[in-house]
Amino acid sequence: MNLVRQIQRSGLALAFGGVFAISAQAQEVVLKLHHIWPTVAMGHTRVAVPWCEDIAKESNNRMRCQLLPAMSGGGTPGQLVDRVKDGVDDLVMTLPGYTPGRFPIMEALELPFMTNTAEVASAAAWDYYSKYATKEFAGTKILATWVHDEGFISTSGKPVRNLDDFKGLKIRAASRQSTKLLAKLGATPVGMPIPGVADAMTKGTIDGFLTAWEIIPSFKLQEVSKFHTEIEASRPSMFTAGFVFAMNQAKYDSLPADLKRIIDRHSGAALSRTIGRYWDEATAVGRKAAQDRGNSFIKVSAAETDRWMQVSAPLYDEWVSDMDKKGLPGKQMLQDAQDLIKKYSVGK
Repeated sequence: MNLVRQIQRSGLALAFGGVFAISAQAQEVVLKLHHIWPTVAMGHTRVAVPWCEDIAKESNNRMRCQLLPAMSGGGTPGQLVDRVKDGVDDLVMTLPGYTPGRFPIMEALELPFMTNTAEVASAAAWDYYSKYATKEFAGTKILATWVHDEGFISTSGKPVRNLDDFKGLKIRAASRQSTKLLAKLGATPVGMPIPGVADAMTKGTIDGFLTAWEIIPSFKLQEVSKFHTEIEASRPSMFTAGFVFAMNQAKYDSLPADLKRIIDRHSGAALSRTIGRYWDEATAVGRKAAQDRGNSFIKVSAAETDRWMQVSAPLYDEWVSDMDKKGLPGKQMLQDAQDLIKKYSVGK
């Protein structure tokens, strides 16, 4: 009799053990994180990889990432915003500006001559997004928003020293606002995600490109350009482009409460500002890559920079008008973006 009971108890123990094992296994979550950068890029090494390591560690490996760098998951950079919304990817890091006009509210942070540092603008971007732009990303949970370090112009054959030098140049633009900026300055803008720039420069499809220093070494852009034009340092950056770290909303909603809390701890204002700081820190590395190659650096004077600012000023009114037509308080939105930048600039 005792033997029968022991066998029965053992059977029950094995059964319960099996249930617990299946339950624990069911709790394991693998998140596909898809992004645009090669594995040597800072966005991969300092943002994507550490973030994934953190959530794996805090969840005791119940939640981990499948990293898909350099668009290795398929599709194009411009499709990432839809891939994450539709659940093809669980997480993406990308530029909403790769789909021009799709996210006009967030373009406030992409207007020319708005900010000097990525950290400041990234902190402002999160607050601004939280107040005005959540509806632009329906079906998507935004984990962070940020902008890159100061944007500038690189060319291969003809250096840009003043406003007249833009004429006749085909210049790569990163977003709708940078496209409009180039047109105001007299260049012919060519919209293009960063992965295609080196090939376009080599083939002569474009004469130059707008970008930031952080990305230069990752795509070896210092090797396809000779001249780098930077504006007067006391003026705000010529342009910037915005990024998002986005998660499929349904995927987030399906997580157990404890895993949601881990995601929440590793998203939001602090993450946005930290990523912006990483971009600022990468500026020196990018410039050094161009210096080591022997490329030429052109510094635009304060007076000439002011000319560029004056020419591009109507873009502010155009954006405000665009918001007003959508029934939004365009003037107040622009003022809030500018005020947030001033707020986070204190002490910088």
